[in-house]
Amino acid sequence: MSTYRLEIVTPRKVLDEGYVEHVRCPGLDGYFGVMANHREAIIALGIGEIKVTQNGKDHYLATSGGFAEITKEKVELLLESYERAEEIDTARAELALQRAQVRKQGKTIDNTRNEFSLLRAVNRLKVSKR
Repeated sequence: MSTYRLEIVTPRKVLDEGYVEHVRCPGLDGYFGVMANHREAIIALGIGEIKVTQNGKDHYLATSGGFAEITKEKVELLLESYERAEEIDTARAELALQRAQVRKQGKTIDNTRNEFSLLRAVNRLKVSKR
């Protein structure tokens, strides 16, 4: 199977993930996949799970959004944040979910911000089970 380079860029670091066969990302309009020789594009990403297939094995990341820049040479994931499934602190994610659920019952909160907090916590818990 053909491969391409994958880089993950965050505000703190640039990680060269090496060569991969496939990446599935959470686009704003739904999930999309990238294989070698994909058409060039820049696609906005939402909160969700990134699945990376490398050497025939699947790896999962939780992200809070960003962009995917797809070129002929590589795919760059420009992410606000991400966590590998095996690195997610599930106890911390559970607490974040509980806090967001409690805040949702209040009347003086920023509903949009709280909804994103809920989505991030649920996503982190989902990815942690991979």
